[in-house]
Amino acid sequence: MAITHGYCLAVYEGRLSDIHKHYHDNEYGFPAKDDNELFGRMLLEINQAGLSWDIVLKKRASIKAAYADFEIDKVANFTEDDVTRLLQNPGIIRMRLKILAAIHNAKVIQNLQNSHGSYANWLTEKQGLSIEEWIKLFKKTFKFMGKETTKEFLMSTAYIPGAHDPECPIFNKAKISQ
Repeated sequence: MAITHGYCLAVYEGRLSDIHKHYHDNEYGFPAKDDNELFGRMLLEINQAGLSWDIVLKKRASIKAAYADFEIDKVANFTEDDVTRLLQNPGIIRMRLKILAAIHNAKVIQNLQNSHGSYANWLTEKQGLSIEEWIKLFKKTFKFMGKETTKEFLMSTAYIPGAHDPECPIFNKAKISQ
């Protein structure tokens, strides 16, 4: 049987840059190690909205550095001066609404950590929701988390299935890691 999943197929046919192969083979569809990594994955998905994933992966290191290595507590305390700094940073996606969403979402995650022990615990408690319920929950809870952004975030972090085609060489590796 052949790979039919779009992203897996594009990666293994060599239609995407090498940066995609590393992400696909080692992160996409694999659980995050901690809340900061989950937050970082959310920020990458937010930054991707309306753009190509290639742009985000190429700017990833700059995005991570600009957003305090994705440390939730630090981003939650960003001020208007930080927003101005980020808007002037050519290494990131400079969209005010995305920057403000990152700060807002960090504060929301802090509240979830306080009420559920961790962001990961909150997400795990929600497993079993339909994709429509996840999308509704994320739209209500976070900013800049629309249908596709939510779906990709949840697939990329293994909270919902679908990241890899069953025939993809990484399918079993990702499944085992869950």
